[in-house]
Amino acid sequence: MSKPALFSVRKHEPCPTCGAALVIRSGKHGPFLGCSNYPECDYVRPLKNPSDGHIVKVLAGQHCPVCQAEMVLRQGRYGMFISCSRYPECAHTETIDRPDETSISCPQCQKGHLVQRRSRFGKTFHACNRYPDCQFAVNFTPKEGTCAFCHFPLLIEKKTAHGLKLFCASKACGKPVNAGNSSE
Repeated sequence: MSKPALFSVRKHEPCPTCGAALVIRSGKHGPFLGCSNYPECDYVRPLKNPSDGHIVKVLAGQHCPVCQAEMVLRQGRYGMFISCSRYPECAHTETIDRPDETSISCPQCQKGHLVQRRSRFGKTFHACNRYPDCQFAVNFTPKEGTCAFCHFPLLIEKKTAHGLKLFCASKACGKPVNAGNSSE
């Protein structure tokens, strides 16, 4: 496909400001529609529909603890969330799904425990609930046990070609641990 065909607008949509043709342009936030008479006319419109943060449902009877406005359920870029109906003027938001807590204590700080979290890319990982004071995190499922080689107090479960295997959670060690000697 030719490059001009990629950047043409179907139906030759006119600019609502000056009547010239709209063309697809690219910027630092991605492609957008802009007037072909730029810089004389500076009309721009996003290509994707502005569905980020739209209201799905009004939660009657629940009020914002900050400004006392009604709370609403919204669909955002990273999933559903609850916010104030005056969002973004009132920045109070709540997550719907709380992180899964485990009974495994943090091996780095010995005070917190590991909770399941989700990265901005959708990957699941486990981290200490005392973040930012403790920045311990593992990308695999943590399991209770002690490494037989370095005596690190946490193991992780990885999927290998031979099935699920336990490994030391220490980045310095990382050796496979047999299920028979996983704890002392």
